[in-house]
Amino acid sequence: MHKGKGMKFVGDSRIQDKGQRNTIPKDYSEYPGRTEAFWPNFLLKEWLVGAVFLIGFLCLVAVAPSPLEQQADPNNSAYIPLPDWYFLFLYELLKFEFASADYVVIGTVGIPGLAFGALLLAPFLDRGPGRRPSQRPIANGMMLMGVIATVWLTYVSVTAVDWEQREQYSIANATEHEVDTEHPGYEAYSNNCMSCHGENMGGNAGMGPSLLESQMNVDAVKDIARNGIGDMPANQFEGSDEELENLANFIVDNRPSSDGEGEGNGEGSSEGSSEGENSDSES
Repeated sequence: MHKGKGMKFVGDSRIQDKGQRNTIPKDYSEYPGRTEAFWPNFLLKEWLVGAVFLIGFLCLVAVAPSPLEQQADPNNSAYIPLPDWYFLFLYELLKFEFASADYVVIGTVGIPGLAFGALLLAPFLDRGPGRRPSQRPIANGMMLMGVIATVWLTYVSVTAVDWEQREQYSIANATEHEVDTEHPGYEAYSNNCMSCHGENMGGNAGMGPSLLESQMNVDAVKDIARNGIGDMPANQFEGSDEELENLANFIVDNRPSSDGEGEGNGEGSSEGSSEGENSDSES
C-alpha cells in the first residue's frame, strides 16, 4: 500500500466556519401569523409609517399652530382656565352630571382608569393570530370606541368655547411690564387693586382697565380710590391715609409713561383728576 492511497479527508464539526454569514431572513410563511421577519422587514415598515405621520403632524402644526394663552393669573377671577387641545375631551367629560360635583372621582379616576385598564388588557382579550380587522373584533372595537369618544368630546368642547372672547388672553396680547415689588405701596396695591387691575397693572378683562396708560397724578389716584369712578364703586380702598399715599405713589411711579417727578408731589391735582376720569371712564 503506497503512501496516501486509500485516505479520506472529512470535515471537523468542531471548527466554526467564519467565512460566510447567512444575511437572508428566514422564510416565516410556514408559521401561522408570522409572514415576515421582525427585523428588518416589519420594523422598517413601522418606522416608515411613523415618519410619514410625524412629518404630516409637523406640517399641520406649522400651518395652523395651536393658540397659546398667557400664564394663568390667580388674581383674575374673570379668567376661566382652559386645558390644551389634547386634554379637551377630559375637560368636557367633567361637565357631565355623572362625572362632576359629588361624582368628580368617577370623571377623574374611574372612567380614565377603565379606559387605560382596557388598553392594558387588550392584548389578553384578543389573542387572534390574524391581522385583518375582521379577525380582531375585540381589539378593533375597543379602539373605535376610544377614538369616537375622544373625537366627539373634543368637538363638543371646542364648539362650546367663545374663541373670540378668549383672544384677549392670548400671548400676543400679553402685557410685558414689571412693577417694583419692593415699593412701599406694592402691598397696598396687591391687597386692594390687583384683583381688578392685574399683577402688572395691565388690567384684567371684564374686571378693571389697565393703569399703564393713565396720566393720573397722586391726588387723582387717591380721590378715585376713595370715591370711585365709572363702574368702580366708592370706598374700594381699605387702609390708612399713609397706605393710600403709598398706593398712589406706587401707581404713578410704576407706569411706563411716568418720569417720577412732579406727579408724586401732587402737582396738577385738578388736571390729573380730570384726565384720570377720562382715562378710567371705560372701566
